[in-house]
Amino acid sequence: MFGLLFFILFTPGVSEFICTSSDLEMSYTFCDSTAHSFMFNLTPCSTKNKPVWKAALTWIPRSDIHFLKIVFNVWYDGAKALLWKELLCSGADDEYSLCRTLKGETLDSAFDIKGSRLEFPKGNYSIVIQGFSDDSENNMLICLNFTMIVK
Repeated sequence: MFGLLFFILFTPGVSEFICTSSDLEMSYTFCDSTAHSFMFNLTPCSTKNKPVWKAALTWIPRSDIHFLKIVFNVWYDGAKALLWKELLCSGADDEYSLCRTLKGETLDSAFDIKGSRLEFPKGNYSIVIQGFSDDSENNMLICLNFTMIVK
């Protein structure tokens, strides 16, 4: 009984598939075992012809979003390939509508990801995206672990 309880409390959730095609597979899990109200979708499910991907995000945050720092860590075939940090919300004159989302409100957003700027060699990618409510990166709002397999 204790072993089962330990497993439930400390094991991240089930992987959610974003898409699968002949040249691309994408899925994500949460970095923690806490339940999240979150959905992410990406079309087209392909890296061919360097597409502009249409992304859709639905999220109900567990706290107000006045400050939001995003940290991207990307690994390619097990080697660290990229670390990128971006301040999306600072609390003053923010350009993104998500910066005014309150705890419990539904955030619906659609945006483009320009694949033409990116070249994805075949292989396995692990992308960890963390959102923090402070600049010191101590108060994490959300953490997602994306798996991308380019065939």
